[in-house]
Amino acid sequence: MTTPPFVKLDGVAKRWNGQLGVEGITLDIPAGSFTALLGPSGCGKSTTLRLLAGLEEPDEGRIVIDGKDVTTAAASERNLSMVFQSYALFPHLSVAENVVFGLKVRRVPKAERQEKLARALEITGLLGLENRKPGELSGGQRQRVALARAIIAGQKLCLMDEPLSNLDAKLRNAVRKDIKKLQRDLGITVIYVTHDQTEAMSMADTVVLMRDGHIQQVGAPDDLYSKPANTFVAEFVGAPPMALLQSSVLDGFGDDRTIGIRAEDIRIVPKGEGRLRCTVNESEFLGAETLIGLTHEGASGLCVLKPGLSLVPEGTEIDITFDDENLHVFDAAGQRLAG
Repeated sequence: MTTPPFVKLDGVAKRWNGQLGVEGITLDIPAGSFTALLGPSGCGKSTTLRLLAGLEEPDEGRIVIDGKDVTTAAASERNLSMVFQSYALFPHLSVAENVVFGLKVRRVPKAERQEKLARALEITGLLGLENRKPGELSGGQRQRVALARAIIAGQKLCLMDEPLSNLDAKLRNAVRKDIKKLQRDLGITVIYVTHDQTEAMSMADTVVLMRDGHIQQVGAPDDLYSKPANTFVAEFVGAPPMALLQSSVLDGFGDDRTIGIRAEDIRIVPKGEGRLRCTVNESEFLGAETLIGLTHEGASGLCVLKPGLSLVPEGTEIDITFDDENLHVFDAAGQRLAG
């Protein structure tokens, strides 16, 4: 017997004055999973989260959370917690007061509040900072306060809206690990909005990639990387993104096809032995490897990765090759063909 999804969106649409927000969003999210809504600005990921939270009401479709139809229910009736990009902390309250604020409003007894507070502070590594005000904390500590507030609410569903975008790269990496560990330890269901593919790919069990209000692909991070559903997914997922070639520059692929190839699957070979002759347009040393950017009139985004420091002068002509088994073939509309 199939377990019903913990969160279900069925044909959900939202428009403003005829302008598209999201359209035809159908999604099943299992209990205890970590799902990332990924995509560029304006793709509809935050609108989807707001619809789930009850901050917006859909024009069409149904939203079910834990077996209950909440399509028209108020946010307070949805039994979920939220972590925002802005932290949303009260500057005049201490860490402890910020964390227990929701429990106080709901008139939870003081002894129970203190017990839950101690547990939340321990989980988030904030013990000893209870009496500090938000202004005395680092960005990472403030985000941990927001996480502690979500934990103490004790809800089985937590929505997160770009919670790490205000942090520097090193802190983002640390808090990312904190959030993933918390989600696993607490067994909660997390739906996480981000435009950062590194966050989505490293944290989520399932990635939902969106564009212009529509879902482009749903799957495990590896599925989106190794079997992109279309050329948008191919170019959005991966660093560097997948290179795309016109089929006319390669033999045996017919007309009106687009051929995708990842940088790690491209090899530089002696002149005369390659499938394509390209011109180097940049070399970027990344530490463990060097990214060599290439131009070819029938391709976009071509590059090759070489281990260590392997700079090649700009303007150098080089031959490259790759195996057919590593190629991704898309039709004239940009949709993936079988294989």
